[in-house]
Amino acid sequence: MTEQNESVAIVKVNPQIDLAVITLYEESCKLLNYAETRKITTVEDLKATVNDTAIISRLKRAIEDKRKEYTVPINDHLKAINAAFQEYTAPLVQADQINRQKQTVYKDEQDAIVAEQERINAMRLEAAQAEMKLKGELTESVDLIEVQPAAPSIIRTDLGTSSYVNRWKAEVVDFALLPDEYKLPNMPMLNSAARSYKDQRTIPGVRIYNEPDIRMSAR
Repeated sequence: MTEQNESVAIVKVNPQIDLAVITLYEESCKLLNYAETRKITTVEDLKATVNDTAIISRLKRAIEDKRKEYTVPINDHLKAINAAFQEYTAPLVQADQINRQKQTVYKDEQDAIVAEQERINAMRLEAAQAEMKLKGELTESVDLIEVQPAAPSIIRTDLGTSSYVNRWKAEVVDFALLPDEYKLPNMPMLNSAARSYKDQRTIPGVRIYNEPDIRMSAR
């Protein structure tokens, strides 16, 4: 990590008093009023509408450019600040992950030992029951293993508390067996297919239709 000199950035933060922004807004309001009162009954009316739509496109670009004058410097500084603090906290994040992983490994190991001890005792009791059934008595006492206490689920110390919380997850192993309510359509893929094949192809269970939009290009 390299050290850099402390610096102060001056950025624009109040577009409400920016005369250029105010002028663009006023022009936008005029165009909105024209659009609300407009009636298209002739081709000349249609041409006037196209002209206004072209002006709208230009104003949108102009307003977007002004927005970027305000936001780009702020966002660039914000990204740099977040990246720096992410680097500062990285060792803590890594240490936390390691500690949690090792706690989980310890509990899994202890649970496995307890499970094996209980399995062995169950087998010895089963063998003793079988001998009782066969001979009517036991030739020797059942030597059971002392089962160690399970790993505690909650650890409390003077500085904090650690506990294991169940977190159930699902994994699809056979999509064909999924109930219908869990089979969600892949809409991006279906829309892509509709754009590619249009009305030249059908997909079972899907309606492919055309919803034209107006494409405007300003000169």
